[in-house]
This record gives sequence, C-alpha cells and structure tokens, in this order.
Amino acid sequence: MSVKIDNLAETVMKELNAYSDEVSEALRESVKEVSRETAVEIRETSPKSSGKYKKGWKSKVVHESRTDIRTTVYNSAKPQLTHLLEYGHAKRGGGRVEGKPHIRPAEEKLETKLEGKIKVKLK
Repeated sequence: MSVKIDNLAETVMKELNAYSDEVSEALRESVKEVSRETAVEIRETSPKSSGKYKKGWKSKVVHESRTDIRTTVYNSAKPQLTHLLEYGHAKRGGGRVEGKPHIRPAEEKLETKLEGKIKVKLK
C-alpha cells in the first residue's frame, strides 16, 4: 500500500480507527461471554434449599455502546437472599448462620479469565 505524504495523517487515522473498532468488538464479546459464564458458575456453586435461588442466576447487558459495555449478574428469583447467604446472618432466636461464599469466588475466578480472553483476542 503506497500513501502520498499529503494523505499520511488521514491514512494513519483510518487504520487507528479500524484497530480501535476491532479492539472494542473483542472487548464487548469477551465481557458478554464471561458474564454468562459467571452466572453459570454461581448457579453451580449456590446453596440449594428449594432450588429457586440456585436457578435464578442470570446475566444481562445493562448498557452497550460502540466503546463501552456494562453487564450485570443477578438473581432474579430471590435477590434478597444474595447478601444473607454470601455473608451469613443473625437468627431470630439468637445465634448466627454462617455465610456460604459463592458469589465472590466466581467473580474472582472469572475476572482473571476475562483478562486472559481479552489478551488472546487482541494478539
């Protein structure tokens, strides 16, 4: 590809914009994949009493633009239980129920996985 000196800046900007779009797309895809995987991971490690809480984990895209994406992983069935089960709580008659960490370990595990996926897609 030959470029005249007068068009060098314009050509460089075009190439940089194309690369930026590729990077943004790779990031958005990776975030969506890892968000879904996080919901599955939490679903697998959640405490099970009746099963509604365990089955209620979902992920969704909250905001997406050309350069930005935000996702959330949430429990649609019993959202009020997430904090109580993760950290424990006081019993009504006294004493405590120990927490069963299932959200934070999945978050930490898949946070590192996201970094790895992004690095692989950008190479």
